Amino acid sequence: MKKIYLYLLLVMVGSTLKAQVLHHRLDSLLQNDPMLKTSEVGISVFDLTAGKMLYGHQDEKLYRPASTEKVVTSVTALATLGTDYTMDTRMQYTGQIEGDTLKGNLYLIGGFDPELMDEDLDSLVDVIVQSGIRYIADTLVADVSMMDSVYWGSGWSWDDVPASFQPYMSPLMLNRGCVDVTVIPTVKDSVPDVVCVPASDYYQVDNDGVSHNPQAGRLQITRNWLHNGNRIHISGNVAKETTRTLSIYNSKEFFFQTFVQRLKEKGIGFSRTTFADCPENDSLTVITPLFTLERPIEKVLKQMMKESDNLCAESMFYHLAMNHAQHKQVSDDDGTDAINHFIKEKLGLNPDYYNIVDGSGVSLYNYISPRLLVEYLKYAYYHAEIFQPFYEALPIAGVDGTLEHRMKKGKAFNNVHAKTGTVKGVSSLAGYAKAPNGHQLAFAIINQNVMKSRLSRTFQDKVCEILCTSK
Repeated sequence: MKKIYLYLLLVMVGSTLKAQVLHHRLDSLLQNDPMLKTSEVGISVFDLTAGKMLYGHQDEKLYRPASTEKVVTSVTALATLGTDYTMDTRMQYTGQIEGDTLKGNLYLIGGFDPELMDEDLDSLVDVIVQSGIRYIADTLVADVSMMDSVYWGSGWSWDDVPASFQPYMSPLMLNRGCVDVTVIPTVKDSVPDVVCVPASDYYQVDNDGVSHNPQAGRLQITRNWLHNGNRIHISGNVAKETTRTLSIYNSKEFFFQTFVQRLKEKGIGFSRTTFADCPENDSLTVITPLFTLERPIEKVLKQMMKESDNLCAESMFYHLAMNHAQHKQVSDDDGTDAINHFIKEKLGLNPDYYNIVDGSGVSLYNYISPRLLVEYLKYAYYHAEIFQPFYEALPIAGVDGTLEHRMKKGKAFNNVHAKTGTVKGVSSLAGYAKAPNGHQLAFAIINQNVMKSRLSRTFQDKVCEILCTSK
């Protein structure tokens, strides 16, 4: 019996000494890193295996989370919607198909699928072709009633509009609401070739580029976004094949007009088109399903976390809103309510202490603490059905995603699975690290008021190396 007591005592002492080493090394880093003379940081570390806090520095203070907000969105979505949830784009019709004519309306119902690409649009068109429909006698209808008409998140920066990471949101999105513009140089001083995907008559291209002529100036691929225009302008020297991704104004119109164009190219006619709600099935109106394009939540999750895809995060946010509010035309307020409900009911915390207004972390109005991020990481870890897809979706240090080029050496390599975050003045990292004793650690680091993100990323990498080497 004495040997058992002695063993337990040694384990307790060893654990205490390890915690002291970790504290000392992190405290030393905080005291000596010159970046912290002009900026702030909050750090929270929890030993998931032992079930105890290891370290906290300003971890209950509020910071803008940047894209580590996606940890909040994804865990809430996996827990609330379930891992088998799908984001569906549906086609339904009223009336009857007689011969090659649909005597009724055909409805295309948006379900905010953020990963619906050019080939998916073609597959929707092919379903109609294969059904035998060649003419829609009444109306081709696009239903975007899932969410309100506000196509940007609350607190998003207006001058980020032309960037691909801030598209115009809609329940019907094509190619993430963007066009991939590729310019290819030809003979010197000649106009370059231009390839745009998806091809559509919704936008126009002005090609004033010049091949292999440095005097033409720097290559620019832009859109007249200040006037909500969709005229793409190419100018300057095209020295090599270059691709830029531009957001397109009004995603629902972009989707629907391109869909209509593809139908016409297949010889399918209709009397008119409009945006309207698909009616409910009742005694007066019979709605017949034609096709459902399903997007599994795990595929959206992987793109969202590995590549820090904002549109995928906002899609999850609005699906949370729809599930929680139980009504059509949900708003970002409904998404906030869904997350606040989870924080209160599942984490046991007061949501009034935080401010969460979007799903991606783009908003300037988001304020959370490192401790809240760790609570989310804890919840995921202790619920195996959530942890497996969540952990697999996180970027891996030195291996893939937004951590592919970080921590490529040292013990943190391949031992840190974490979500990055960057907006002007903010850099963050939250996820899991494997300690030398095999314990799994959850951590969150938020650097704020940092003018050079490179410095904060280096600091975070040092923290992770300490977590993976402190015995």
